[in-house]
Amino acid sequence: MSTPFTPAAVQAIKSHMNDDHPDDALIIVRGLGGRPEATTAVTSDVDAEGIEFTVDGGERVRVPWGETLTERSQVRMAVVRLYRDACEKLGIPARGQH
Repeated sequence: MSTPFTPAAVQAIKSHMNDDHPDDALIIVRGLGGRPEATTAVTSDVDAEGIEFTVDGGERVRVPWGETLTERSQVRMAVVRLYRDACEKLGIPARGQH
């Protein structure tokens, strides 16, 4: 899997997701990752094609962006899109701006 992101950028993205958006990650895994019964999701990797989570302490679940990202600045909108798509699929209301 290719990545346009430096290791430092990947670490920053993972830290931000895990520190500030753990509930959003779980919604993404439940709605788009094929694990509706998941109880935890930790962001474990990110690259140009998608985002990966460690679910319930072990299994890795990868969710594609739906497009190839070429810049770090695209990650935020891609995550928000996944979150909103997952909320829609799960039938739950999405929060406002992230």
